[in-house]
Amino acid sequence: MMRARWPLALAAALWVAAFACDSGRDWVAATELPPLTLPTSVEVVDRNGTLLRAYTVADGRWRMAVAPDQVDADYIDMLVAYEDKRFWQHPGVDWRSMLRAVAQAVRHGRVVSGGSTLTMQVARLLEESGTGKVAGKLRQMRVALALEQRLDKAQILQLYLHLAPFGGNLEGVRAASLAYFGKEPLRLTPAEAALLVAIPQAPESRRPDRQVARAVAARERVLARALRDGVISAEEAEATTGEPVPTARKPVPMLAPHLADRISKADPGGLRHQLTLDAGLQKALEALAKEAVAGKGDQLQVAILAADHLSGEVLASVGSAGFLADQRQGFVDMTRALRSPGSTLKPLVYGLAFDEGLAHPETMIDDRPVNFGTYAPQNFDKMFRGTIRLREALQLSLNIPVVLLTDALGPARLIAAMRRAGMTPVIKGDEPGLAISLGGVGVTLEDMVQLYAAIARGGVALPLRYTGAGAEGQRVISAVAAWQVGDILAGLPPPAGAPENRLAYKTGTSYGHRDAWAIGFDGRYVVGVWMGRADGTPVPGAFGGDLAAPVLFQAIGRISRTLTPLPPAPPATLLVANAELPQPLRRFRSRTAAFDVAADAPVVTFPPDGAAVERLDGALLLRLRGGKAPFTVLADGVPLRLGLRDREALLPMLGGGYVTLSVIDALGRSARVQVLLH
Repeated sequence: MMRARWPLALAAALWVAAFACDSGRDWVAATELPPLTLPTSVEVVDRNGTLLRAYTVADGRWRMAVAPDQVDADYIDMLVAYEDKRFWQHPGVDWRSMLRAVAQAVRHGRVVSGGSTLTMQVARLLEESGTGKVAGKLRQMRVALALEQRLDKAQILQLYLHLAPFGGNLEGVRAASLAYFGKEPLRLTPAEAALLVAIPQAPESRRPDRQVARAVAARERVLARALRDGVISAEEAEATTGEPVPTARKPVPMLAPHLADRISKADPGGLRHQLTLDAGLQKALEALAKEAVAGKGDQLQVAILAADHLSGEVLASVGSAGFLADQRQGFVDMTRALRSPGSTLKPLVYGLAFDEGLAHPETMIDDRPVNFGTYAPQNFDKMFRGTIRLREALQLSLNIPVVLLTDALGPARLIAAMRRAGMTPVIKGDEPGLAISLGGVGVTLEDMVQLYAAIARGGVALPLRYTGAGAEGQRVISAVAAWQVGDILAGLPPPAGAPENRLAYKTGTSYGHRDAWAIGFDGRYVVGVWMGRADGTPVPGAFGGDLAAPVLFQAIGRISRTLTPLPPAPPATLLVANAELPQPLRRFRSRTAAFDVAADAPVVTFPPDGAAVERLDGALLLRLRGGKAPFTVLADGVPLRLGLRDREALLPMLGGGYVTLSVIDALGRSARVQVLLH
């Protein structure tokens, strides 16, 4: 009878075991899991994937996306060896470790070792549950078994890499590596890897920024275990001796904060935004911006924009000297603030005039008093140069010649060209006036860099971009006119201390010294610098040439040690002196020139042009022929006599050397001679 019962008992036992297994599987399968898709920090990265800026998740924690293959292999090996040796084999619960932990606890009357696996730790971190109570441990086991059914080991490991606590608001190995070591976790020293393994076991008491001794001790235990288990060699272990732990958290990268904010707000659903910026250059130009305003008061601000004009890619965008709510209002992105461009629009006017056949760089133009109704433009220094080449007029940034050209072109044509260049000019009133060529229009630094990029590219605009691929834009001026403008600007002397490198650049100062500009380009790069106050108040004594130009040359130097040469002149370029130009191009004639009396224009009969002349008791004899009185006489642009009606006069000349005399008659006609005074 007993023998007959054994098969029945065995069958019953097997049935109970199978039932238990099926019930267990059903129980695990029915587990309601917490969300497995974790919110991670929004990131903005540069062209090479280097982190520019990141944002905390909704609850203020740093949790940054990372995959196992983006973490140092030594760290993974140390983690598994120290926390869960059979991680790659067990089903979520390591029953051998669990039984050993229970037996040790019974034998010693206290918990000696834990049986928690990495999967169980992930379960606890997902549900933010405690570790000590039996009910909590059972729940972790159930969730761990369910996780292993629904995810593979790499996915579970990735959850741990995201969730492991590292003290404060640091969550995940990538955030910890950036905060404690200032680098991505892909390349860690054995000591660094060991510290990151040790901290999550007691994150607040092992934080190296607060508990250095405990952090060191915990790290050493991990290193000792790694050596014992063969994860690291004896040589590697010896190399870690004395390696310090970080005693302070490093800030998460915050490069290009203004642009990063703008890009992330434009795509609120995006988690990773890759920009065309270069992190190294961005960092260098942000440092330059801080240097540029240091010691110059607590309100002066600066913005810098650098781009590759061949591709349209923006390489660096510095919105201010510091992203702060300070007296400089550093939180305002000054690359997009509307400002007056001062004289920096003049190259476009000249390029359009060259295109229209109104002038040539060697064309002569009169820099003299002129009125357009009630509008009487003046040069910045209140001086006049008389008849001068257009090349010199642009290099000297004279106002009257550019207004004469704008009058001949029509202000509307200038505005249209700005829009073709991709700019968004803002004008007061319905119709633009002549003053726009002197800065009477609202533009941004982005606008101005866009314009100069078009000139640098042979007259064709290629919209500047921060992301994605570019598209060819519209032609703004001809290739010949663009080269002529660039050649003139490359002839400007650099600021004091800057290299003689033929950078094509232009400076500008807006009315009331509110804005100081410097924008330049070589054969590949274009850089724009704006300096002023964010609130638009004047900066006494600020000039683009003195304030912004040195920063421009320094910025160019940080991009490349040597300039990319400017292109050669297009084949159709007319490279001749004034005397060889076609007759209509030898001298610019304004719209009112037809009403001038060309005959009987004033002529200086004494002193002769180019002569060396002795002064008579400190005075110079002047004799005139032709022209209509009264006359205005200038010496190097400075008025000597106003309202002169005689054709012979003694002019007081206090200094010697070369002097340019200009005589302007009542009809605006002029004559000029240069003499050497003794």
